[in-house]
Amino acid sequence: MPDIVLATLNARYAHAALGLRYLRANLGAWREASAIREFVIGQKTEEILEKLLEGSPRIVGLAVYIWNVEETTRLVAQLKVVAPEVVVVLGGPEVSHETAEQRICALADYVVTGWGDVSFAKLVAELMAGTRPEAKIIAGVQPPLAAIASPYAEYTDEDVRQRHLYVEASRGCPFTCEFCLSALDKTAWAFPLEAFLADLESLYARGARRFKFVDRTFNLKVDTSLAILGFFLGKLEAAPDDPVFVHFELIPDHLPERLKEAIARFPDGALQFEIGIQTFDPAVQARVSRRQKNEVAQANLAWLRANTRAHLHVDLIAGLPGEGVDSFAAGFDKLVALAPHEIQFGILKRLRGAPIARHTETFGLRFSPDPPYTILASDAIDFTTMQRLVRFSRYWDIVANSGRYTRTLPVLLGDAPFVNFLALSDWLHARTGQAHALARERLVGLLHAFLVEVRGFEAGEAGTVLVEDYRATGGRTRFDFEPPDAPRAPSPRARVAGATPPRQARHLRS
Repeated sequence: MPDIVLATLNARYAHAALGLRYLRANLGAWREASAIREFVIGQKTEEILEKLLEGSPRIVGLAVYIWNVEETTRLVAQLKVVAPEVVVVLGGPEVSHETAEQRICALADYVVTGWGDVSFAKLVAELMAGTRPEAKIIAGVQPPLAAIASPYAEYTDEDVRQRHLYVEASRGCPFTCEFCLSALDKTAWAFPLEAFLADLESLYARGARRFKFVDRTFNLKVDTSLAILGFFLGKLEAAPDDPVFVHFELIPDHLPERLKEAIARFPDGALQFEIGIQTFDPAVQARVSRRQKNEVAQANLAWLRANTRAHLHVDLIAGLPGEGVDSFAAGFDKLVALAPHEIQFGILKRLRGAPIARHTETFGLRFSPDPPYTILASDAIDFTTMQRLVRFSRYWDIVANSGRYTRTLPVLLGDAPFVNFLALSDWLHARTGQAHALARERLVGLLHAFLVEVRGFEAGEAGTVLVEDYRATGGRTRFDFEPPDAPRAPSPRARVAGATPPRQARHLRS
């Protein structure tokens, strides 16, 4: 039984915690005495605690994030009641800043802030030798990346078969966007490329086909980017019937021709790019220290959409200091015109330690005191309007980002995407009082009613596009607004390949 348990609560089972695997790989002589235990938010705290304490470990290390801090706090509180002799060590971004203000930090025995790869191992060696460091807060030491043991052998065969495999070719970020914790890095550090490619080769040989890069700036150094893209291209070209899926985060205004040429060679379904635009407003960009050439970023997005088969997931953030609804709406409409596959409509959050906090008083930023610390209001957007934007984001996800309404969405958006979808969002909320758990058939009926009652479309015209979308994605229910002689829906066996919406198909792959 393990003396040391490394654990966390993931957002979903499919997410394997890369950080825990770094910690175990770097435990040195104590690695064999350790084990990784992963759970999912929403699990009963007592059940998690029971599994953690199996075998009576001496040390429990918990990775704490913005999405699991509340449940992890309850877990630590119960653990210290049931087994006070167990040493609890915390780490992760949520407890790397403002430790004095957090109940979870008060409950724990030690907190390792920042980089924990070698600092956690040092603490474990001291504790196992019977030495208890006096300092509760331990500042993580940042070693050269070449000195950090590779974590990828810690992925199990089950991980390889069933979960996202997170990998990183670099750490840090050279940009200073104040809403992001990576602003504190001020630079990026690259892992030794040859060793990293060898790790990818090993994972691929074990059967891994889904890779999610956590690098903040994958395309920062083009030679490195090309080497990694070349690795995956080589696999795809050698075995075209054995698909690979790779996720990267791209800098939007840095896409040299050599990189374009490589990206254009990838087949459909192989690449996903997460691209952070966040805001198109130059004044807001300057205010939050974000350097972005908007015209270049727009041109690159247009090129990617027109010339590649990569899936484009683009982020915008509402609630940035000084940005009002009109400015955000203009940026949203600009992005819709570029036609990415998904627009992630995010609401600003105050991450602990992020420099965005310096604008709190000047711009009247009012954040929720509870995780995930979402902005509630600012001097540019009052609380009521912010709640409308929150609902907009949720409805946008289930309608636009779902991939189920490719024919209907252009009709809904018309020539004023933000205004028209906000009207839909307000109407849906007034009609249903909910932005979650809308049954698919009910949503189709609601969209039809909105198009007819509010937007003035003919019932048949609105029904045609909705039913085509519904049937194309496997729906079989006959709606009241369909004409009696409408063709019946095909049986599930008759569905054609590729009928699954692109977003869902990607999720099935990844």
